[in-house]
Amino acid sequence: GVDYRPQPAVRLGLNRIRGLAESAGARILASRADGPWPSIEEFARRAWLNQQELQALARANALRGLAAHRVDAAWQVSGIQPMPELLSATRFNEAPLDLAAPTEAEDTLADYRSLGIPMGRHPLSLLRGQLSRFQVVPAEELRTYPHGRLARASGLVTHRQRPETASGVVFLTLEDDTGAVNVIVWPDHLERYRKAVLGGRLLTVYGTWQRDMDTGGQVMNLLAQRIVDHTHLLGDLATRSRDFR
Repeated sequence: GVDYRPQPAVRLGLNRIRGLAESAGARILASRADGPWPSIEEFARRAWLNQQELQALARANALRGLAAHRVDAAWQVSGIQPMPELLSATRFNEAPLDLAAPTEAEDTLADYRSLGIPMGRHPLSLLRGQLSRFQVVPAEELRTYPHGRLARASGLVTHRQRPETASGVVFLTLEDDTGAVNVIVWPDHLERYRKAVLGGRLLTVYGTWQRDMDTGGQVMNLLAQRIVDHTHLLGDLATRSRDFR
């Protein structure tokens, strides 16, 4: 199974936040010189952040250290407005509201919208229950499969390649919560499943597991025989793939 115990933190740069200009990031870094920010209001004042910049930070959950959760952060920043110089030192003390925290699914949706990647569990871990009836196997387990075994896998399409030198073959990379699976779609199967192969964002692939014996079995692929487009299970989750020709 997957180990969900706490892992060392990985920090993302401010440049990953959609809607946040580089100049805003520079002001945030400069404002750190005066010490920790005691509140979102003080953070906004010291970094000279406008509403658009504050909302972008709240959506990305970048204000988590100053708020209970991203909904609380969004509420707090909505009440912060630029002040005239005469009132620049004025601070407002309002009683905090006990707002409901977003669900894990809502947090995942927000992460994809603002950062393009999940900061919590992978979306496939949230869909395991729905995908279990298709008897799919996690990528981690597929890596133990022998050459020639029938296999099934589900995952987000992260890469899609259709090289001109490959005679119509399409290569896909499916990502789940345990790793990645490389999928090869031959031309005859591409014609049958063209819409799913070229446009699907969450696919379930049935096929044969292949190990390249010339590399000692280290290069592994799933040769597609049947493809099911399960993109509808993602709902509003805005995933993207890197497509190459």
